[in-house]
Amino acid sequence: MKINIVNRSKHPLPAYSTPLSAGMDIRADIDKEIVLKPMERALVKTGLFVEIPEGYEAQIRPRSGLAINKGITILNSPGTIDADYRGEVCIILVNLSKDEFVIKDGERICQMVISKHEKADWVIVDSLLETQRGIGGFGHTGKV
Repeated sequence: MKINIVNRSKHPLPAYSTPLSAGMDIRADIDKEIVLKPMERALVKTGLFVEIPEGYEAQIRPRSGLAINKGITILNSPGTIDADYRGEVCIILVNLSKDEFVIKDGERICQMVISKHEKADWVIVDSLLETQRGIGGFGHTGKV
């Protein structure tokens, strides 16, 4: 799949780290370091502008290493970049740790997955088909 991209950053294009990676690493494109204090969030620029094909979205997901080692994640995970959005890709990072985290220019801050999606048309009905689960919600199985 080919996707049009404008790279106004000073960094390489998003790239897959391994041949079987689903997500491409995205880098911060910032003029000065951002210090994220515990429980703070920041909108981090990437310098990237993308043209996602119709019927697809770009999902922005946390990097597992940043999450487990530093407590840094994506606040609206997964974030969605719609096919009709043409603005700069910016990432909402949040620090869930007890320590400050410094975001440096060029740092890999998230990953982007290109995903196909369907459009739904609602059909109004009087009732839904029954299932074994029924209306059971969060924790309904009692299993931990």
